Amino acid sequence: MSSQKLFLFDFDGVIVDGMDEYWHSSLLAFEKYLTSPNLIDQNFYKQVSNTFIEMRPWVKYGWEMLIIVNQIIKREDPLNNQNKCDFLNKYNQNCQKVLLENSWVPEELQKGLDEARKYQIAKDFDSWIKLHRPFYEVLDFIERIKKDNIKSAIITTKGRIFASKILKKLNIFPELIFGYESGTKVQIASKLSREFEIIGFIEDRRNTLLDIKESPITNNIPCYLADWGYLKNIDRINLPHEIKLLKLVNLEKLLAI
Repeated sequence: MSSQKLFLFDFDGVIVDGMDEYWHSSLLAFEKYLTSPNLIDQNFYKQVSNTFIEMRPWVKYGWEMLIIVNQIIKREDPLNNQNKCDFLNKYNQNCQKVLLENSWVPEELQKGLDEARKYQIAKDFDSWIKLHRPFYEVLDFIERIKKDNIKSAIITTKGRIFASKILKKLNIFPELIFGYESGTKVQIASKLSREFEIIGFIEDRRNTLLDIKESPITNNIPCYLADWGYLKNIDRINLPHEIKLLKLVNLEKLLAI
């Protein structure tokens, strides 16, 4: 293992809040690139659904957002704040049910989402970028650790090309960027742990950090759950001691590592 130190960061919910972009791009994917029984009312674009915002913490992969959006915009028995708990109680099973009902496969939905993003980038890049709100404290932290000769790696379930464009616009240039194309976060962290001394991983998905801690290859990585990210209420409760809940105001304290 190299003596070179590396810090890992999730992207969505940790470096940027892309809630507006998720909603907008998912709608556009259905409008332009995917076969859906639902017609897109242009009024949907005006404001992100509160139901979508509240359900976002359950999402692991980008294509799942399209499942949720599809259920929210459908005419008959749409998902809303009154019935969303029924869907969330069996989230994975219900996602699979929607896939079967519409003869979709995850790869098809993911491709539609990617195409919607490419379309917006080509048509009006600045407007697409503005749909993302950066967490400037995290951007400053990435710049600070670089001065201490600590490299940064972004591991995201977004496509690498899209994360790269956003980071470049924010004038942030991590040494490594991995998108969903590179495999699971545990797989990526495992490979990196053979080359670097990984001194931290900031992620807003509790289950991902639990997977990191359960793997014998990555269980020594210090893990931090981003309190500012897309968390379920239960995520903050009874965290295993190996995973620390991190607040934005406490980022500076990590510089003592």
